[in-house]
Amino acid sequence: MTTSFDFTGHVVVVTGAAQGIGAAITKLFVDANASVAAIDRNASMLNETWSSNERVKVFPVDITDAAATAAVIDATTDWAGEVSVAINNAGITRDAVVWRMEDEQWSSVLDVHLTGTFNVTRAVIPSMRRRGSGRVINVTSYTGLRGNIGQANYAAAKAGIVGFTKTVAREVARFGITANAVSPNALTPMVEAVPEDARARLAADIPLGRFADPAEIAPAVGFLASDEAAYITGTVLPVDGGMAT
Repeated sequence: MTTSFDFTGHVVVVTGAAQGIGAAITKLFVDANASVAAIDRNASMLNETWSSNERVKVFPVDITDAAATAAVIDATTDWAGEVSVAINNAGITRDAVVWRMEDEQWSSVLDVHLTGTFNVTRAVIPSMRRRGSGRVINVTSYTGLRGNIGQANYAAAKAGIVGFTKTVAREVARFGITANAVSPNALTPMVEAVPEDARARLAADIPLGRFADPAEIAPAVGFLASDEAAYITGTVLPVDGGMAT
């Protein structure tokens, strides 16, 4: 898939960049001439995917660690300049019905999705405020609005990202910064791990009849990061094949 975006001179942070949607988003910005800080706690996969690309700086960091996350933003600034676009995509699942869900399953999912999104956003906002511009784009899910059996933790985290996004949008609008979310429905490694019969049932509920390729999600993120989206903030953009209709 080709796009006509041009992000020359922009410095972009992408979390969960080693694979799936995060890798597709990273590729879009790299192809559009941005410098990209690729963050993922899976160091081997991150390096395998991006270490040979001169436009990408890899950071094998756990974004639930606030100090380490702030250090990544500082290191990114030293490497390429101040961050103009932050994409909070990192996520995990730890599925169980609520009465069998263990504390670690609950807290780890909330920590990666919500705390990680908070840590990155808090770290990039000060420089965006000084410049009077910036984009924060968070990845949520239809599960956060509809719920899904066995995913109370994931649904709560994704619903929290919606509320977080809308609040940040209100807080930073006066500084020329926008905050938006995308709600994708793509064939990611997490979806591929679902048993084939269950995955087929999920696909049957999608009006377009299939999951997206991660590369089909990235252009929506690119649009929200672009100058053309300067008057869009606090919104959740469904990129889900019609699931939200």
